[in-house]
Amino acid sequence: MARIKGGLNAKKKHNRVLKLAKGYRGARSKQYRIAKQAVMRALASAFAGRKERKRQMRQLWIARISAGCKMNGLSYSKFMYGLKLADITINRKMLSEMAINDAEGFTSLCETAKAKLA
Repeated sequence: MARIKGGLNAKKKHNRVLKLAKGYRGARSKQYRIAKQAVMRALASAFAGRKERKRQMRQLWIARISAGCKMNGLSYSKFMYGLKLADITINRKMLSEMAINDAEGFTSLCETAKAKLA
């Protein structure tokens, strides 16, 4: 029986990794072993970065909502609690957009929250 060599599959695997490492500097883009390490680290960092971006966006939305609340004489936490008591469920992204672009609507939400708190 003829011997089967795995050269083609290995070559494909190597090329896949080297393609991902394109643009890296020095041996990281040329040598498979080093490129593999660099790509694994980069993919792990990319995954973590996507999670981090979600945290940062939420942080930004809360900062914007808080600034809008301060202009209407409320703290962020009291505003959110007042909305909860009033059964108003709007996500932070939309509240942030309202605070920036729709000041009158946001003010009415603040008044509603104040009324429920009192």
